[in-house]
Amino acid sequence: MGKQQILDYTQNRELSWLKFNQRVLEEARDETVPLMERMKFVAIFTSNLDEFFMIRVGSLYDMASADNSRRDTKSGMTPGQQLDAIYEAVAPLYKERDKTYAEIKKQLRPYDVCELDFKELEQPEKKYVKKYFKEQVLPVLSPQIVDTNHPFPHLLNKEVYVVANLKQGGRTMMGIVPVPEYLPDIVSLPGHDIRFIRMEKVIMEYLGLVFERYEVSDENYICVTRNADISPDDEAYADNDDFRHIMKETLHKRRKMAVVRLETAAPLGKELEKYFCGRFRITPACIFRTKMPMKLGFIFAIADRLPETMKRALVYAPFAPQPSSMLADGSVMEQVKVHDVLLSYPYESMDSFLQLIREAASDPDVMTIKITIYRLAKKARLVEYLCAAAENGKEVTVLIELRARFDEQNNIEWSERMEEAGCRVIYGFEDYKVHSKLCLITYRNKNEIRYITQVGTGNYNEKTAKMYTDYSLMTGNQEIGEDAAVFFKNMSIGNLDGAYDRLIVSPRGLKESVLALMDEEIAKKERGRIVMKMNSVTDIDFIRKVSEASCAGVKVDLIVRGICCILPGIPGRTENVAVTSIVGRYLEHPRVFVFGAGEDAKVYIGSADMMTRNTEKRVEVACPVLDAKIRRKLMHDLGVMLSDDRKARKMLSDGTYRRKVPGGGTVDAQAVFMQEALNARRPSAPARTGKGKSLFARLLGLFRR
Repeated sequence: MGKQQILDYTQNRELSWLKFNQRVLEEARDETVPLMERMKFVAIFTSNLDEFFMIRVGSLYDMASADNSRRDTKSGMTPGQQLDAIYEAVAPLYKERDKTYAEIKKQLRPYDVCELDFKELEQPEKKYVKKYFKEQVLPVLSPQIVDTNHPFPHLLNKEVYVVANLKQGGRTMMGIVPVPEYLPDIVSLPGHDIRFIRMEKVIMEYLGLVFERYEVSDENYICVTRNADISPDDEAYADNDDFRHIMKETLHKRRKMAVVRLETAAPLGKELEKYFCGRFRITPACIFRTKMPMKLGFIFAIADRLPETMKRALVYAPFAPQPSSMLADGSVMEQVKVHDVLLSYPYESMDSFLQLIREAASDPDVMTIKITIYRLAKKARLVEYLCAAAENGKEVTVLIELRARFDEQNNIEWSERMEEAGCRVIYGFEDYKVHSKLCLITYRNKNEIRYITQVGTGNYNEKTAKMYTDYSLMTGNQEIGEDAAVFFKNMSIGNLDGAYDRLIVSPRGLKESVLALMDEEIAKKERGRIVMKMNSVTDIDFIRKVSEASCAGVKVDLIVRGICCILPGIPGRTENVAVTSIVGRYLEHPRVFVFGAGEDAKVYIGSADMMTRNTEKRVEVACPVLDAKIRRKLMHDLGVMLSDDRKARKMLSDGTYRRKVPGGGTVDAQAVFMQEALNARRPSAPARTGKGKSLFARLLGLFRR
């Protein structure tokens, strides 16, 4: 096999992801964002980084062990070189995060939201904490010593451990105290103010009571991150017919994988650093000191506890998802039979879709409900309605993906619940995850079989539908319904090679169809237009086609929230390509593809990013938008996003990002959509921006560029 050419207009996907997470941290530094929301962005940055180390860094370690000569097609780096570059890039992010956290914490103090060190506690508070420790904490701790007779324990992934040197007579050893998961992360102090101290600091303060017979010194707390990139594809399917059992074993194994990162609260001495490097088989570059909490989940609970008077100053103004502007009161099902409906989350409520399923569950004309599920909330009305449909005698088929990373246990439990209610539950394929968002309702209209199909860009998750931006299309189009029926039949019999008239489906047809649609625009040369919104871009065939379009004179706008391996503005390669990233109040999540401009444009929504894993290793579905009104709505939304100069950042040709307007401009796309949702059911004057020029006129110009 010949050496693969490294393109001069691409960048490494892992380093691109780190730049995305840096944009999340920038939101935490944005002084126009309320203080507790800024703190949440620090928590999101931290959670993102944790998952990055568990999955992407873990995967690179595996690749380096298997074949460290293999080079990344986007950057030419080996796995080992990528790891070195990642650790080098992450180090300054830790310093920036610590600084950001400290600044926000300081600014919260005038509001009496105070995270305290032990020395800052008032005397009555110290007494309270000591009493709390003795009564509620000490009895449940499991301290350990490490010496010649007591081996070093296995440290669980992302759990915090308090450590110290212990002396007894002439003997020196290490003491380790796990901070139990079932204890609260913080100890709230008495009084009306939101004053608290973190649990690990409380335990560290009273190590003398934990190790009574020892002299305690060099107290610290640490946290290891382990490789969590376990794929059940490697398991022996033939030995076990129950896929749920395989997934349970996989989750158990995840707790024991190799260490890829060590975090410490205080600097480590040379001897201790050497000891931990040997113990965990890591290098000093894998050790990061952090002055802030290693787990930040408590931030969200504190935000919820704020008094209403304080919330107005510290959190975003509340926004409730609005009723759909395309639906009147009454039956959703009857209206969708007449005209297509597009829901835009979180600006519009998911309730309309849930009402559709609830109506179908009891409608005597409905025969079957079929749905693909990737992620669900812990509490899901959708499951209740599907179970009710099965109990009402409908045939309910649920294709649930048990390998939805970090939601595996939740999906296992839901699959068992639905089976008990009489739903037919099937799973994904051995080598392919099912990531599509598709629901099909089959009903009888007199002597005809008719369909209602729902296609989404995001999961059927009632919690994230209030936090992620997504689209959900409900249509009575029979050609789309017939394709959906064929899709579910193919999924039931394990056929990935099905042919479809309207839907485009991976792993066999989606990439080819997208590239063909791009070819149509390339044929138009300077009159061609491509606008695509996704979460990530890594697929090399797609990247090459974007460059080909640019070289043909086609104007290409990519709105990409996260990873984007294509570099814009490279002469002779991507000079007609622009890349925009929006990071704001809500997580940008839709996938929308537009080929052409005006009324003749072809518009698709779907579940797939242009990543090789999606286009070649997952079952994804994209659907054409046939309703002219909805096409205009989607093109309008993309135009608003392209005009965003508050939360949007533009990628430069070196892969870095900068704000379109230093300090922020006048258009915040998410704020525009919230206002449009609020205004949708009542007459209002057109929004205006700039000096007398309507927003719509500006957007039209952007979309036609």
